[in-house]
Amino acid sequence: MKLDDIKKLHQKKYRTELGYFLVEGEHLILELEKAAKTNPLLAAAKVYTSESYGVFETTLEQLQISDKQMQKISDTKSPQGIVAVVPLSAALLQPSNTAQPRTIYLHEIQDPGNLGTILRTLAWFGGFTCVLSPNSVDPFNPKVVRASMGAIFHVPIEVDVSLSDLQTRFDRFACLDIKGTELSAPAFTEHQCFIFGNEARGVPREQLAALNVQAFSIHGSGALESLNLATAVNMCAYELNR
Repeated sequence: MKLDDIKKLHQKKYRTELGYFLVEGEHLILELEKAAKTNPLLAAAKVYTSESYGVFETTLEQLQISDKQMQKISDTKSPQGIVAVVPLSAALLQPSNTAQPRTIYLHEIQDPGNLGTILRTLAWFGGFTCVLSPNSVDPFNPKVVRASMGAIFHVPIEVDVSLSDLQTRFDRFACLDIKGTELSAPAFTEHQCFIFGNEARGVPREQLAALNVQAFSIHGSGALESLNLATAVNMCAYELNR
């Protein structure tokens, strides 16, 4: 791939058009290499290192470029000198009518940091699929990739799935509501799809009403009105694995 095309991968439309996304930094590329052992599609990734960085010990294809060229394609002000170009198809789960075990559905999530943190949690526990609604932040946004700390290679991700699409895949859904059943109730673990809403607006109630949703609650002191979205998902994932 030409360097000019690699630079374009900072923009979502080009990631979609060209079918690749960028990963920057040694830690993330080590996670990429680890995941490539079980996901052959990831083995098609290419690693670019700068002259000042030197050679990186890897089983992936490696190309060396100048420091100036690295500065051009890097997404950070102080490049680490190592970038990988990864096929989108290696990280995206293909749409399916088959229900996935323990699906976390995120409705119009906007914050890259939240999504990256959620992916880290899901990767930590394992056995989760992350499904994103239309109008959600792009999971391959460089900020999401960095915040995921490599989890993006370990969690199946599906994008642009509407709430109505879920009806053909699941029979019962769980969501969070301040008036819901205590999260520690055994019934919480009996669901397969767990719906979480936008950081500010939540999930439209009229759309939830069309689904067979049971509401659960994370009880607190009452000092605040709500939890951070990533924190709420983290607590739910822990409860499901307790």
